[in-house]
Amino acid sequence: MRLQRSTIVIGVAWLLFWALMVSVAVEDYLRDGGKTLWQPVLWESSSMLAATSLLALQRRLTRKYDHLLATPWRWFGLQALFLPMYWVAFVPIAFGIRHGVYALAGMRYEHEAWGPTFFYESLKLSVFVGLFVVIVFGILSYQQLLEAKLRAEKANALLREAHLQRLRQQMQPHFLFNALNTISSLMHTDVMRADATLIELADVLRATLDVGELQVAPLSTELRLVRGYARVMQERYAERVTIAWRIDDDALACSVPVMSIQPLLENIFKHTVEKRRETAHIAISASRRDGMLVVTLDDDIGTLAPDAPPGVGLSNLRERMAALYGERASLALSALTPAGVRAEMRVPCAS
Repeated sequence: MRLQRSTIVIGVAWLLFWALMVSVAVEDYLRDGGKTLWQPVLWESSSMLAATSLLALQRRLTRKYDHLLATPWRWFGLQALFLPMYWVAFVPIAFGIRHGVYALAGMRYEHEAWGPTFFYESLKLSVFVGLFVVIVFGILSYQQLLEAKLRAEKANALLREAHLQRLRQQMQPHFLFNALNTISSLMHTDVMRADATLIELADVLRATLDVGELQVAPLSTELRLVRGYARVMQERYAERVTIAWRIDDDALACSVPVMSIQPLLENIFKHTVEKRRETAHIAISASRRDGMLVVTLDDDIGTLAPDAPPGVGLSNLRERMAALYGERASLALSALTPAGVRAEMRVPCAS
């Protein structure tokens, strides 16, 4: 694809150049009183055919050395080695065409002696070829720069994808470990509830499998996983937690990082529900505001320790959000009045 583009660009530039040369030749010919326009067209066209053939041959022989563009003096030195080819071959080809066409027209093509003709045409052609080689160098160098930029962007994308995949895989065993801990605890107190919780866990794992290797999923898909996790945890902390869901319908199609809400809910259970005896009321809401999806999780009895380090789940989520959205997304924890903690996640959601 790169060779095709470069060939097209170089070919167009070459045709424009010779179109300009033909126009100048015709204008000079008419200014000098000439009457037959085909003659200046023939002169420049024959030069174009000869030069094009020689340049095409040069390009064919030097294309495999395009890696030398990184060291211009070596690339230009290689091109300069072909100048004698133009000095020897250009005049016989171009002037041979002119003599042939004139002969077919019953005329004789007149020009200076061969010695001065070779010298003048070779000097003129050296200048033209030199200019065109500079143009070719610029085109090829620019395309190599674009290719290097594309390769760098592709490498960065692959690196980011691998990083996100590692983070996502880190969350799955972490979530499974906590869920199995819950079932293990219930086994000692209520086997029936443990069995029901195991079924809920199976539903959650099926929801996890549904997203496959995706890094983001619709909020509706993410909520299936979160609701399953919430049911598992409510089984463990029966009568110590209530959860209210306030999800706007127009927010369901917005994309969120996979397993992004679950760590926020897990954080409430770990730092609030597990450590308090009173009933915790949790409210989970999602809505769209000004092109953003806003997800909040509130509890009414938690406290926010000012210097507490973030847990694995929150650190993981922040890192994934930064990789996916940069500065367009945010995750913040704030204290509520008179008590409680709010976790608010904001991610872009285009209409």
